[in-house]
Amino acid sequence: MSRSLLAALLCAVLLVLIAQPAAAYIGPGAGITMLGALWGVIVAIALAIGAILFWPIRILFRRRRRPAAPASAQVSPSEPS
Repeated sequence: MSRSLLAALLCAVLLVLIAQPAAAYIGPGAGITMLGALWGVIVAIALAIGAILFWPIRILFRRRRRPAAPASAQVSPSEPS
């Protein structure tokens, strides 16, 4: 390790050790706002995953409900319409 890198690392460690704790206060409004934003992100991710997972199930339900077309009603491509 070079001396300048070692000196910079030593200075950084000393600055962290002598730092005083912050006497900061975050009011309840900021906390509720943060929780609301976090809740929105979590719900959006859950809905996106749910929609992707539910899509094949929805297609299966639609196929099961739709009655099969009778064979005589189908037009073959070789017949003129």
